[in-house]
Formats: sequence, C-alpha cells, structure tokens
Amino acid sequence: MRDRLFIAALRILPKNALSRLAGALARLRLPRWLLRLGMGAFAARYRVDLTECADLSAYATFGEFFARPLRPGLRPMAPGERVVVSPVDGVVSETGAAREGALVQAKGIGYTAAALLGDQATARRFHGGPYLTLYLSPRDYHRIHFPLGGGVTGWRYLPGRLWPVNPASVRSVRGLFAVNERLVTLLDTPAGACAVVAVGATVVGRVHATYDRDVPATNRAGARAQARDYASPIAVEKGQELGAFELGSTVIVLLEPGRARLDPLLTAGARVRVGERIGEALPPG
Repeated sequence: MRDRLFIAALRILPKNALSRLAGALARLRLPRWLLRLGMGAFAARYRVDLTECADLSAYATFGEFFARPLRPGLRPMAPGERVVVSPVDGVVSETGAAREGALVQAKGIGYTAAALLGDQATARRFHGGPYLTLYLSPRDYHRIHFPLGGGVTGWRYLPGRLWPVNPASVRSVRGLFAVNERLVTLLDTPAGACAVVAVGATVVGRVHATYDRDVPATNRAGARAQARDYASPIAVEKGQELGAFELGSTVIVLLEPGRARLDPLLTAGARVRVGERIGEALPPG
C-alpha cells in the first residue's frame, strides 16, 4: 500500500524539471560556511565516509562534493586483463543471464535489452549473456569506472523519465530502467562486447562521460536521442574513469554470451566496490 501511494504521488510530479532544478542548485556557489554546513549535514544523514575524500573546504559547490574523487590508492584493481571488476561502489540489485534478451528488474517485473539499449541490433549481441544491476545509494562514491580494458566502440544517449531507482520504484514501475534517462557506453574487451548503462533518476538527472567530451550530459530540456559508433575505438584501461553521476542511481553491466561469467557469490544484496573482482572472461573456444 505504501509503495502504491508513493508511486501515485510521483506520477503527478514534474520529475525531470525538478531534477534539473536540483542540479542547478547543486552547482550554485554558496557562501563557504553555508556550503560546508550543508555538506556536513548530508554526510551525517547518509553516513558518508569522509576519510575517503578531500577536506570539505576543497569543494566549491555541493555538486563537486557529490561527484568527489577518492583519495589515491583506495580502490585497487583486481589484477588480470581477463578479470572483470566492479565499475562502481554499490549493492547488487539483480544478476543473471539475459535469456532471449530479457532481464529481471524485480520479482515478477522484467524488461528487454533492446528497450534498455535503444537498439535491437546492439541488444542481440547480449542475448543470453550475463548481466549485473548495481544500485548506488546517496552515501556511495559516484564515479563510474571501466570494468575491463579495451576500446570504447560507441555510445547511446537515451532521454527519458526520471523515476527514483529506490526499492519501492524498482518493485512498482514496470520497465523502470528502460524508461528512465540513460547513457549507454559500448566496449570491445577481452570478454567480447560489454555495455555499461548509467541510469538517471529523480534529482540524479545528470550523468556525464569523461572518455569523450562530445558525449552529451543527460537531462537537458528538449533533448533527443543520440548515438555514435567510432570508426576507431577509444582505447581505455580497466579501472579508468568512465563518467560520473550527480547524485546516486544505477549502473547495469551486460556481457556477451559465452565470453564471460560472473562470480556465483555475486547475489542480490551483496555490496561491491570499484575494482573488486566480479567475474572473468572465459577461455577462447
């Protein structure tokens, strides 16, 4: 009952416009004392580990604090070019195989790889392959990293709605991850094709990529779907920064069938951190 009331209230709110407003406020340069007070209150409310980042005086806006980098050396990468690592700090929401291109959002609710990626031809490369959904809470580190080295072959920007991605919404809004705003980064890796999908959410409407400054930042008024495939892939290393969220959201990783497997202990509710092993590329043949 509580979930239904929560979703009913959200349906009537202008979620995208409110998220753009929140983003604009987060980028305001407030008086230092007020900004520090707000960041301290946020950190206390969500139990942010402030020992992992610079002193609060280093940030000129709340947005800078939220997308803060970590102190060097805090997220070492699991070694091995064929070892898949977590792209974010977060909690496993769902994991499995995309049988016939179908992914699980929550119990009794599914969606398709084609809807998520906005491209049927691209989606077919992941039919039957493993996937992993990771939820980032407000307390988490909010930069995204490459789970494998290789080359960025292209990207898809898909404007959409900005439902929250909290458990109540995941349980209630059908196709949530395929209707929310998202940025898809496509890779060629030692495990074959890989897609890293950054899903926007209420207040978190803004996602930006760092591997190519021409990739549009998300949640812009009047934005249209865009796509690009590179003639020459952009070389990247495992663990290199891919992009960042402004406030928490969800990342979905899809891998090519027969080319990789996820570790069996990676079950719903497990907490992972950037650089930790989550799977491996399979031997050829």
